[in-house]
Amino acid sequence: MSPRVTFPNKILPYALLLPQLVIVGIFFYWPASQALYQSVLREDPFGLRSTFVGLANFRRVLNDPNYLNAVQNTAVFSVAVAFLAMAVALLLAVMADKIIKGKGFYRTMLIWPYAVAPAIAGMVWLFMFNPTMGTFAFMLRSSGYAWDPLLKGDQAMLLVIVAAAWKQISYNFLFFVAGLQAIPKTLIEAAAIDGAGETKRFWTIVFPLLAPITFFLLVINTTYAFFDTFGIIHAVTGGGPGKATETLVYKVYHDGFVNLILGDSAAQSVILMVIVIALTAIQFRYVEKKVHYG
Repeated sequence: MSPRVTFPNKILPYALLLPQLVIVGIFFYWPASQALYQSVLREDPFGLRSTFVGLANFRRVLNDPNYLNAVQNTAVFSVAVAFLAMAVALLLAVMADKIIKGKGFYRTMLIWPYAVAPAIAGMVWLFMFNPTMGTFAFMLRSSGYAWDPLLKGDQAMLLVIVAAAWKQISYNFLFFVAGLQAIPKTLIEAAAIDGAGETKRFWTIVFPLLAPITFFLLVINTTYAFFDTFGIIHAVTGGGPGKATETLVYKVYHDGFVNLILGDSAAQSVILMVIVIALTAIQFRYVEKKVHYG
C-alpha cells in the first residue's frame, strides 16, 4: 500500500484558489443574488421606491403571451444553433483532418472567425443579407426569392440562426480536430482492412470515440445559444420583426433596460437561470450515460 501524500502547506492551496473564488463571487453569485432579491420586488424605474410583491412578478411573466413567445423562439433558436454549429464543425474537422498539404493553414483559417465579436459577426451577416444593399440579398432577389428579413419573421430567425452558428463553428472545430487527432489510426486502418467503407468507419469507430467531446460541446453550445447570442440578435434584428427573434435573454434586456420594468426583468433572469441549470442537469443525467470514455 503506497503512503498517503500530504501537502505540507495548508494555507497555500486556499490562497491559490482565492482569486478564482473572488471572481466567481463578484461576477456570478453576487449578480445572481441581486436578481433573486429584485425578482420579488416592484420598483419604480429610478429606484426611489420598492415594494415587496412575492411571486407576483413570476405570475405576471408566466402569463404574458410575449414571454411565452420568447420561450418558443428560444427553443427553436437554441436547438437549431447547437445542431448546425456542431454538425458543420464536425464536417469541416473531418475534411481538414484529411488534407495533407497546407493542413495548418486550413485549420488556422477555420479557427479565425471565433475571434470576431458577436456584435461584429451580426453586423457582417446583416450587411451581406440586408434587403437594400446586401450582396447575397441581391442574389436571392434576382433568383426570384422574396428575401426581406426586416419584415418577415421566419427569414429573420433563419438569418440569426445562421449568423450565431457561424460564430460558434470555429470553437467546435477546434475541439473536434483535437479529438480526431487523438483517435489511433490503427483502429481505422484495421476497419478498412476488414472491408468497412469510409462512412461506416466514421459512424462505428470515429464518432463513438468523439462522444466525450461531442457531449462537452453540446453543453457549451446550449449555454452559448441561451446567453452569448445576445449581441448577434441585437445587431441583426433587435428582436424583430414583430418579436419574431426575441429570445429569453433579449427579452430580459428589453424589459429591464428599455422598458424599465425591473421586477419582471429580474424574474425573467431567474427563470432563465433555472432553465439553463435544469437543461445542463438533464444533459449530464441522461445524455452522458450514452457517452463512452475510452
